[in-house]
Amino acid sequence: MDALSEHARWLIAAPIYAAAYLIGIAAFGWMAKRRGLSTAGIWLLMQAALIGGLIGANAAQLFTTGTAGKTIVGGIVGGYLAVVWMKRRLGIKRPTGDLFALALPAGEAIGRIACFLGGCCFGKAATVAWAVHDHGVLRHPTQLYLAIAAAGVFGVLFHLERKRFLPENGLFYVQIALFCGTRFVIEFFRAGEVSAIGLTIAQLAALGGFAFATYKLAQLTNRGAFPSVSKAALSVTTIQ
Repeated sequence: MDALSEHARWLIAAPIYAAAYLIGIAAFGWMAKRRGLSTAGIWLLMQAALIGGLIGANAAQLFTTGTAGKTIVGGIVGGYLAVVWMKRRLGIKRPTGDLFALALPAGEAIGRIACFLGGCCFGKAATVAWAVHDHGVLRHPTQLYLAIAAAGVFGVLFHLERKRFLPENGLFYVQIALFCGTRFVIEFFRAGEVSAIGLTIAQLAALGGFAFATYKLAQLTNRGAFPSVSKAALSVTTIQ
């Protein structure tokens, strides 16, 4: 990968990042139609999630490393908080997390390919047969590890969605748990500073996210499926 200049790498990566966002939005739209929730209010939630995710991704990167960039962990947290806020503003009561469940891994699976081509999120020095020459040495292609993991998570979630045995929001919390679990493992192969206890900040966040997701999933399964509400309650077009 070092054969390409930094400028050339980002020129190649930029349209792939754009495609990742579009694929994520398409997955969201597919889920919204499948659940019968493709309304104006729901699409406002998508916009809020995108804006909140971008703010969270940039803010988390700046806060944790002091450098410009984006981190998907911060993006998920920022998007989650933005959706919670927007739902309250719009008066939407029905759980909507499942609409984002497939969108997140679909977008990441493509976005991590862009990371690989762009040269960010690279791995530690390695001697494995599939190591790539990047940033001066042979390294683990951790961006591709993350892309493969995200594609696998998407496949699991797609299978669960077709079975439809989880209560509403269950798919979302399964996605968070799987994301955090795979990220925790792959982080051992990524380059970066570790904390005093030998784990990176991303791993600590992944542990917290996994605990949160499994707790919420246990609550949902104990409680059972949520009752449905009419689509009219979701067709909000103005802030109340």
